[in-house]
Amino acid sequence: MRTALSRVSRRRALQGSAAALVVLGLLAWWMWPARPVPSGQVTFSTGVPSGVYQRYGALLQQALARHLPKVSVRLTDSEGSQQNLARLASGEADFTVATADAVATYQRNLKPGADRLRGCARLYDDYVQLVVRKSSKVERPGDLRGLRVGVGQEGSGVRLIADRLLTAAGLDPAKDIVPVPAGIDTMPGKLERGELAAFFWSGGLPTAAVQDLSERLPIRLVELDEALVDTLHSAGESTRHYRSARVPADAYTRAQDGKPVKTVAVANLLVTTDRTDPALVEGFTRTVIRSRDRIGSQVHPAQLVDLRTAIFTEPLTLHEGAKRYYRSVKP
Repeated sequence: MRTALSRVSRRRALQGSAAALVVLGLLAWWMWPARPVPSGQVTFSTGVPSGVYQRYGALLQQALARHLPKVSVRLTDSEGSQQNLARLASGEADFTVATADAVATYQRNLKPGADRLRGCARLYDDYVQLVVRKSSKVERPGDLRGLRVGVGQEGSGVRLIADRLLTAAGLDPAKDIVPVPAGIDTMPGKLERGELAAFFWSGGLPTAAVQDLSERLPIRLVELDEALVDTLHSAGESTRHYRSARVPADAYTRAQDGKPVKTVAVANLLVTTDRTDPALVEGFTRTVIRSRDRIGSQVHPAQLVDLRTAIFTEPLTLHEGAKRYYRSVKP
């Protein structure tokens, strides 16, 4: 009898302790200060008009207005990845998108503020597209010798990879072609008017400007094969971010005759700096992941944003705010 009473007493004591812990936990939760709600104005540096960066940025701005209503997002056009990184480092921008190879090059060259760059998410891959008229005799990058070629604007990721591809093909980008610094907003028109024999573009698939051009003018994509990628990799550390890929057969129906095209791909990263408030970065990253389908319905590459791969922002360290978000959704 005494033993039974002892068991009951112990059980009641344990139950009382558990109840006390619950009460204390609720009290601590009630008294603990709430995590600050992000507010204020931030600048997002995008890309050239009609490019994927610019379109993605505009739709992300709308999503952020819903998810972070106290944050005002200002968009600024840019020449591309290289200029975007310089703006981040100088404090002219708070967030941007840049290719992994451009980030690695910025770091390798010890550009101002390189050590302050941080990753938020891996987004989608850019695919290099070397565009020519369908009747062109250009079958490989080496055939561009002596021709007028659109190579992207000076501060763009396109310019970076175009120069590297031309070098890998045995051409001097400054001497063996006539380089025309232009963006995707003007290069298709220049090709159409005969002012260019070819142009390089690196962007998500499909890129609207290339798609529209294919509907006005018979064009095709020049293959960039695995051997070219191997030569790229031998050039140095920052080129390891390139990989062999294929433009799917249905990316540009009229330009590909139903066939995939070998090419080069590189990842795009959402980038900020260590100066940016962790709560803001956490909210920004959450919005990027949650708005994938809505944005992807209008900008196809955004459909490829994936929570399982978003955390891999090499060569950048994840920002503390991004880490908080990924921890919160970890299964």
